[in-house]
Amino acid sequence: MAYAFGADPWSVTSILSPSVEATSPSLRNYNLEHPTRQMVPAALKTAEPSVIPTAKSTQVLAARATAGVVTRPLTAELVANLAAPPRLLPLLLLLQILRLLVPTVVAAPLLLVLLATPTVPMEVAVLRTDTAERRPITVVQDARAVAQILLEEEEEEEEVHPTLPVRHLPHLRSPFSENQPLVLQLAQPPLTAHAVLTITTPSAGIGPKEVAALLMVSQNPLVQAGVPAMHAGLLPNGKVVFLDKVENYTQLKLPNGQYAYSAEYDPNTRAVVPLSYKTNAFCSGGAFLADGRFVSIGGNAPLDFDPTVGDGFNAVRYLSRSASDASLNGQSWSEPGNKIASPRWYASVQTMPDGTLFVASGSKNGLDPTNPDNNNPTYEILNAVGITSGNNIPLEILNKNQPYYMYPFIHLMNNGQLFIQVAKSAEIFNVGTNAVVKALPDLPGDFRTYPNTGGSVLLPLSSANGYAPDVVICGGGAYQDITSPTDPSCGRIQPLSANPTWQMESMPEGRGMVEGTLLPDGSVIWVNGCNLGAQGFGVAKNPTLEVLIYDPAKPVGQRFTTGPTSGIARLYHSVALLLLDGTLMIAGSNPVEQPVLTPVPNRVPSEDFVTEFRVEIYTPPYLSGANANKRPTGMTLSSKSLKADGSTFTVKFTAPAGNKAVKVALYHGGFVTHSVHMNHRMIFLDTTGFAAGATSQTLAVKMPPNRNVAQPGPYVVYVTVDGVPAVGQFVSVA
Repeated sequence: MAYAFGADPWSVTSILSPSVEATSPSLRNYNLEHPTRQMVPAALKTAEPSVIPTAKSTQVLAARATAGVVTRPLTAELVANLAAPPRLLPLLLLLQILRLLVPTVVAAPLLLVLLATPTVPMEVAVLRTDTAERRPITVVQDARAVAQILLEEEEEEEEVHPTLPVRHLPHLRSPFSENQPLVLQLAQPPLTAHAVLTITTPSAGIGPKEVAALLMVSQNPLVQAGVPAMHAGLLPNGKVVFLDKVENYTQLKLPNGQYAYSAEYDPNTRAVVPLSYKTNAFCSGGAFLADGRFVSIGGNAPLDFDPTVGDGFNAVRYLSRSASDASLNGQSWSEPGNKIASPRWYASVQTMPDGTLFVASGSKNGLDPTNPDNNNPTYEILNAVGITSGNNIPLEILNKNQPYYMYPFIHLMNNGQLFIQVAKSAEIFNVGTNAVVKALPDLPGDFRTYPNTGGSVLLPLSSANGYAPDVVICGGGAYQDITSPTDPSCGRIQPLSANPTWQMESMPEGRGMVEGTLLPDGSVIWVNGCNLGAQGFGVAKNPTLEVLIYDPAKPVGQRFTTGPTSGIARLYHSVALLLLDGTLMIAGSNPVEQPVLTPVPNRVPSEDFVTEFRVEIYTPPYLSGANANKRPTGMTLSSKSLKADGSTFTVKFTAPAGNKAVKVALYHGGFVTHSVHMNHRMIFLDTTGFAAGATSQTLAVKMPPNRNVAQPGPYVVYVTVDGVPAVGQFVSVA
C-alpha cells in the first residue's frame, strides 16, 4: 500500500562558500548548486534519512567549502533532525547545524538561508547574527539583495530568470527577535539538471569566510498548492482549482503585486498558476454548471489591506475550463456582476435535474449565529447559467436548527427530490412544490453540520437497485470549542425506503471535519479532521491522521479498515478529491485567521497548527503493489458528449491478461469545502460486450435513464478491471 504523504525527510545537499567575483568590485556572488533530481533512486523516496546518491557524488551530504572554512560531513542523525520541516525551518536550528559544520566562521556573518523544493517558489531570508556570542543582532533592514536562477543544463543554452527585489514576508516569525527578516521570493524555478542560484550582496566587506548558505531539497519533493486550499474542484482540463479567502500571505503573487487567493494546479507537472478574483470567496458554496463552468457562490466582506477585492457576500464567480480548449487554462475567475438574492456565507449548493442551482443557508454578515437576525435560513434558485430568480424562500429545517444551520448536507435523489440533513435533523424536500415530503428520524449522536461538520456521502448508484439513494454520514461534534468531543458514529439511511431508519456503526475514533470521497471501485475513503475540537479558528487539536477505508457492500461492523497515516495535520479548511489517475489529492488546513507559517504555542485561539501549503497524494490499495501494473490502458470513448436518457456509447481499452470483471463508473467530484462535497456522486453504468480474459475489450455502455440520476454537467468516466481503474476521461452529460 503506497502512501505519498508528506513526512519525507529533507536533506542538506551542499554548503558552498563564495567562489565567483561579481562584475562590480563592490558586489560578491555566492553560488549554490542543486544536484540532479532525477538521480534520486525510487527506493529512497520513502526511506529513512540517509545519504542520497546523485550524479555529482555518492557523498553529497558532505559539506563543501573553500578559503579555509572547515568541512565536516553531515551525519544521518543530523539529517534526521530535519525530517518533515514546516515551509520555513526555524532559523535557530539551521544556525546550530551551521555552527557544527563551519566552526571557524566567527565574524558576525551575513547568513543566507535558502529553503526550497524544486517545484515551488524559493524564499531567501537575510539575517545578521553574532556567532561569537550566539545572540541576535538587528535584522538587516537595509540590504538590497537580488538573486537570479541560472539553469546550466547539458547541451542547452543558459536560461536566465528575472531578478526580484527583497520584500518582507509578514508572517515569518524570527526566533531571534521581534524584528522580521527580509525575504526574497523568486519566481518558480524549474530546477533540473545543474541549477545554480546566485546570491548577490551589496557589501564589499562581506568576504568568502563570512557567508554560508544551506540548500534544502526533498528526497521526494512535496507539491505546494500556492494558496491555502479552502475550496477545491477537479476541472474538465484535469487540473485542480484551489480557492481561498483574502489573506495577507500566500505563496503566489498576481501581476498587480497583490497576493493570489486562488490557484490552478496541474497534478502531472506540479505547476501552479495564480488566479485572481474580484470578491472575497471566504467560505463560499459552489457547483459545476451544466455548461461545465465551475461556480463559487457567496462569501464574505472585503479586507482593508487588499483594496482590489470587494464584498463577496452576494457574489457569483465563474471559472471556465475545457477538456479540449487549452487556451482557457490559467485564465482567472470571471465576475460579470451577477448577484444572488441575499448575502450568503457558508451556503450549500445542489444542481437540480434541469440544471438550475438550489442554494441554501448562509450567514448574512458573518456575525454571531446564535442571534437569528444574522442568519439566512432560506433558499433561492439560480438558473442554469448562474443567475438568481431573486426570491429568498424560507426553509424550515434550517430555521429550526439555528445556529447549526450552515453548510447543510444535500443530495439529489432518483425521484428529483432532495435529501437534506442539518445538525441532527433530516428530511425529504420537494423543490418544485416547496414542500417537505417526509420528515426523517433524527440522526443519533452529536451535531453533524457546521461548526461540527462530519462528512456525508451519497453511495454509488446503479440499476441493480433502481438507483435508490443510500446515504452515509460520519463524524461530528458537541459544540464549537477546542474542548468539544468528536463523534465516532456513522449513520446510514435509505431515504426512499418504505421505513427509512438510521443504521448505526462506528469509526475507530471520534472525528470532526472528516470527509468522505468515493473511489471508482465503489469504496469510500475518509480522511482529515480532528479528535478534539470543532471548525473555526484555533478551536481544534489532536489531528486524526489515519486513512479510513469504507466498503459499503460489507456487513455492519466489517466496513471500516484503517489505512496508512499522514504526517500532516489537516484541520479547518482542508480538502480531498479524486484525480483522473484514481489517486486521492489531499490539501489545505488553515485553522488560523491569517496565515501562520510556524507554530506559536500558548495562543488563544490556538496557533499550534500552521497554514499548510503542502499537497499529499494517497494511492489507494487498488493501485498499490502489483496492482500498479494492472491498469487498463488505451481507453477511447465513442463520444464525450453524452445524455442521461438511457442511450449507449462505446468504450474500447486494453485489459491485463487473465481479467475477470469490469465496471464502468460515471463520476462527478463536485465542489469541495469544509468537509462538504457538494453534488458529489457516482453511478455504475450497465455494460455489455465484456470478454473475460481477453486483452482487447469493446464495451457498449448504457447511460443513466434520466437527469434525476445524473444531473447535467461534467463527469469523469472510469473503467475498472478487477477493481483497478484506468486513467479517467472527462465527458459532458446533458
